[in-house]
Amino acid sequence: MKQLVFHFDVVSPFAYLAFEQLPVVLEGVSYDVSYRPVLFAGLLQHWGQKGPAEIAPKRAWTYRQVLWLAHRHRIALQMPREHPFNPLALLRLAWACGPNRRVCEAVLHHVWRGGASTADGDRLAALERQLAPERDPRGDAVKAALREATDAAIAAGIFGVPTIDVDGRRFWGLDGLEMLAASLKGDAWFDGPAWDEAAALPEGARRKS
Repeated sequence: MKQLVFHFDVVSPFAYLAFEQLPVVLEGVSYDVSYRPVLFAGLLQHWGQKGPAEIAPKRAWTYRQVLWLAHRHRIALQMPREHPFNPLALLRLAWACGPNRRVCEAVLHHVWRGGASTADGDRLAALERQLAPERDPRGDAVKAALREATDAAIAAGIFGVPTIDVDGRRFWGLDGLEMLAASLKGDAWFDGPAWDEAAALPEGARRKS
């Protein structure tokens, strides 16, 4: 059985779509998934990137694309009332509960189904009552767990969400699921040199900051 680690942030619509699509693309594969909430903003800050919603033309395109992808894959998705938003409370709630698939599904559906506001305190309180976390989502231990998971992701070279780690290889993005499935189903390409050679390609030029 393959052990997968699914790194995600609830702020990412691509993470939501990948979460919903993963069982479909891996049908027939024996696998187990550990779910790892991380702070996408922390990854962006470390690697010196902007999120797609922070670039105005890309923001509009991203929302159109995710709505199209949801339509194409027949996944229920309604944009929340505001985006981007601060995901810390939901990420900490997931860690407080123990981020299994049921918990992660609940926090992702809270954001990406129904078109409601993620800033609604009453909605968040209702979700917390529903999930009945074992630890205090506002406690220091849970805050530390999220920081440590984010730091560990950065140390592993993870730069975006969703990223799935399996056998020391990392597959990024919704469109990386097909590549992940091919790897797990024994595609011979992964036994060749291309994976490692791609990372060793010399850097010809670097944009000045």
